[in-house]
Amino acid sequence: MSNRALLEVIALDVEDAVAAQAGGADRLELVTDMAADGLTPPRETFAAIRAAVDIPLRVMLRKTDGFAADDVSALARAARELRAEGAREFVLGFLDADGAPDLAAVEAVVAELDGCRWTFHRAIDRAADRDQLRKALADVPGLDTYLTAGAAAGVEAGLPVLLAEAGRGGEPGYGARILVGGGLTLAHLPVLRAGGIDAFHIGGAARPSGWGGPVSAAAVAQWRTALS
Repeated sequence: MSNRALLEVIALDVEDAVAAQAGGADRLELVTDMAADGLTPPRETFAAIRAAVDIPLRVMLRKTDGFAADDVSALARAARELRAEGAREFVLGFLDADGAPDLAAVEAVVAELDGCRWTFHRAIDRAADRDQLRKALADVPGLDTYLTAGAAAGVEAGLPVLLAEAGRGGEPGYGARILVGGGLTLAHLPVLRAGGIDAFHIGGAARPSGWGGPVSAAAVAQWRTALS
């Protein structure tokens, strides 16, 4: 197994996906509606992207802005439909009103995933107690990654937390891979890599003209080079 770092790029459509793969992305996170921080894409969008690229795709399961599960039956239905379309990896994460993990919602959605691997997304950065959240989710099937900035304010504020959590890899609740995203810049990479973190997630950083423009293969390539 090489120690190549994983680079995950947010893709909204086929154009994004093709550019991200051309730039060297290892995996895509598929979402729609970034004004709401990324919601579940239509199954037709997933199918078109799946036909256009051959790197792994993690598909967002999120129906509403914020971190409440809201309509769990709609989330479960979306998971079933995406599985039927061939989705094999997912992204999800729900908190209750007190900032604790909404285990009932997580387990109800994960039950539809049939053992697929999934990321618990940046809801962890809004949790009342990160350690409690990790331990509560430790035995949920398929969870292999936490997408986190270490803090709600972003990577710059969260660096100490990210490095501390990376150092706890063997402990209960800390077996999942840390995927760093949320205000991540190229300048953060050396200290994160030195701390043992090997997975990185970019959205806006892959779009030089902002969220109104497409992913740039050249921007992704710059990150790929920096991680090599």
